[in-house]
Amino acid sequence: MAISADLLEILICPACRAKVELKPDGSGLRCVSCHRVYPVRDDIPVMLIDEAVVEN
Repeated sequence: MAISADLLEILICPACRAKVELKPDGSGLRCVSCHRVYPVRDDIPVMLIDEAVVEN
């Protein structure tokens, strides 16, 4: 089961409040503004700032 489009529409980055997008490989949600990547575990997004990794 993948993350639904409806859920992606309402999720925002907890750090900067910008939109997040699903990475192409489905491993995480990437913020379009601050570039933090929040992991997806067992089809559940972990939207904790401490769990995020900043990607360039």
